[in-house]
Amino acid sequence: MTAPKILFYVQHLLGIGHLARASRIARALIADGFAVTLVTGGLPVAGFPGPDIPHIDLPAIAVSDGAFAGLIDAQGTPVDQAFKARRTALLLAAYHALRPDIVITEAFPFGRRQVRFELLPLLAAINTTTPRPRLVASLRDILQARAKPGRDAETVALVNAYYDQILVHGDQHFAAFADSFALAAEISKPVTHTGLVCGPRAIASPTAYAVIVSAGGGAVGAGLLQASLEAAALLPEVQSWCVITGPNLPQPEFDRLAASAPPNVHLTRFRTDFANLLAAAGLSVSQAGYNTVGDVLQAGCRMLLVPFAAAGETEQTDRARRLQQLGRATVLPEADLSGPAMARAIRHCRAMAPPAGTEALDTNGAGHTATLLRQLLAQEPAPPL
Repeated sequence: MTAPKILFYVQHLLGIGHLARASRIARALIADGFAVTLVTGGLPVAGFPGPDIPHIDLPAIAVSDGAFAGLIDAQGTPVDQAFKARRTALLLAAYHALRPDIVITEAFPFGRRQVRFELLPLLAAINTTTPRPRLVASLRDILQARAKPGRDAETVALVNAYYDQILVHGDQHFAAFADSFALAAEISKPVTHTGLVCGPRAIASPTAYAVIVSAGGGAVGAGLLQASLEAAALLPEVQSWCVITGPNLPQPEFDRLAASAPPNVHLTRFRTDFANLLAAAGLSVSQAGYNTVGDVLQAGCRMLLVPFAAAGETEQTDRARRLQQLGRATVLPEADLSGPAMARAIRHCRAMAPPAGTEALDTNGAGHTATLLRQLLAQEPAPPL
């Protein structure tokens, strides 16, 4: 039998979390026998999506800051209508050339409104294709709260008109879809929780650090990184630190941090063995992004979270609060972040008993996604509108 073909669209704009999660899902789908093509549209990230995942790079776009206000190209120039038209044409050409059985849009239409200029034409093309491919939305467990009225209603209208299924990559007992999407009851299509998308349980690295600090992609982690270096200087009893800045931290910031790092700190941009380091670590200090939290849960080490909360962001604060309620994390609000505050929080965490009880969370979201897509293909397709 021919392997079912999937076109999986993912657009990362600031961090690398969306791309990392989509890559993990794509890898699980390929292992299950799907032929997956990942369509990416962000700035290049070393190691993602990986040489084992076929992918198409659209001309890169990003946002200039954490407010997600405007799109820029790889040179930092605001994108114009001609640029958008070229990306749209390339996306549609990829769709028609691939002739997929399933199209997955990561985040959209619940997020990534910035790229609706190309995704709305894609939805229209899907709806006029015979046979029509199944259309699936792939979402993280907790959505960003909407700042503007009417956005949720617009999302519901798009889902009900075009989509076949919504896959929420979370454990509904930890964070249910309806907890962060107010109009969940108005969606007429199936909404299924897959479990958290995590990597396999790692083997502990022979190199063990007392504290591992990580800033995800690094684009918005400068404050966390600076506070960690100040805390390391205040905690001489903690003799081994690994501070991972992320690939997107600007080079001048990295150089400034490297010049001020205490001798007990190993500063690096990226570690391919991150999960293994966590499995051997005494404490993880990070923001509260989806993928990092999943890695720490799998590793089972203590967790200090400083959730990203600038520009009205709510998702990480919500996740961190839920983990703290489960007894799995200590939370230091971003507004209270400083070197001394982090030092106090680290002393508190290191004095706590090792965490327990994480086994109750479903962390096989990537594998469950493959099963659910097989089931979707076995169903009668919905007729085009």
